[in-house]
Amino acid sequence: MKSYESAGVSINKAENLVKKIKVHAKSTFTKGVLSDIGHFGGFFDAKFNGMKEPVLVSSVDGVGTKLKITILSGRYDTIGQDLVNHCVNDILCAGAKPLFFLDYLAFGKLDVTIAEQIISGFATACKENQCALIGGETAEMPGLYSESEYDISGTIVGVVDKEKIIDGLKILSGDVLIALPSNGLHTNGYSLARKVLLERYNISDYLNEIGMTIGEELLKIHKSYLSVVYSLLEKFQVNGIAHITGGGIEGNTKRILPEGLKLEVDWQSWKRPAIFNLIQNLGNVEETEMREVFNLGVGMILIVPQNSLQNILDYLFNMNESPFVIGYVG
Repeated sequence: MKSYESAGVSINKAENLVKKIKVHAKSTFTKGVLSDIGHFGGFFDAKFNGMKEPVLVSSVDGVGTKLKITILSGRYDTIGQDLVNHCVNDILCAGAKPLFFLDYLAFGKLDVTIAEQIISGFATACKENQCALIGGETAEMPGLYSESEYDISGTIVGVVDKEKIIDGLKILSGDVLIALPSNGLHTNGYSLARKVLLERYNISDYLNEIGMTIGEELLKIHKSYLSVVYSLLEKFQVNGIAHITGGGIEGNTKRILPEGLKLEVDWQSWKRPAIFNLIQNLGNVEETEMREVFNLGVGMILIVPQNSLQNILDYLFNMNESPFVIGYVG
């Protein structure tokens, strides 16, 4: 006799996971959340005090083949944080603060323990970014994924006052590019990084060049810039913000430049984290390829007027950031 269970899908496991999810999700609930986990949709109170014309900003993303590193290392508690922080940074580029996050998990064979670790990562990052994990979906799809594989994606919704939207239209020639450092690869370039590194090393190998194991380096959590940048926006004029993800520094920053302007990047103005030099040297990767694939130590770029540069740098240093100027708009 055929059954859903014999076909590879366990309803009992899914129900057990939902019970565990509720604990993590409720720990993130903000005052705007109106619904409990388990309904067919999540409810959020759309009253935004202090905003004249609130505009919702949304984004959806995944974490690419960084998932392969979590599977190889057997560590699943950080990848959810990566995804939330990545999405938070994306909408921060518009000047928006996050309201709520929804996740999607897909397994070849559902492992409740692994799924709960991933979701605990979602909850940790949601609390750190003051947004609610308001809902999600977990699917078990044998035949589409192997038993040991899974995939994740996330959707975030935030809000910004219409008059405070940052869309790059105010960027002028002469504006300065301030870089905020990344702590490593974040969530991009892992297909190339894995090909170069794992052909030579195991995930548990310790390398003096990076001062840790390959796995520890590649699982560093994608940094959220919300607390620093959002407070900065309340005090200073920022004409453009770029989150440096796939496409690199130029590829992402060009997206917000008005027609007729160009980037002038001084590629020698900062010291790259050792992991990038390791990948380039070990894989004999061309410089142009490195610039297109990786963030090279730059997680976010702020485009600011020249006359406020020093005050903004001072503010960022006082916030325990380590900003550096990498160029200007021509």
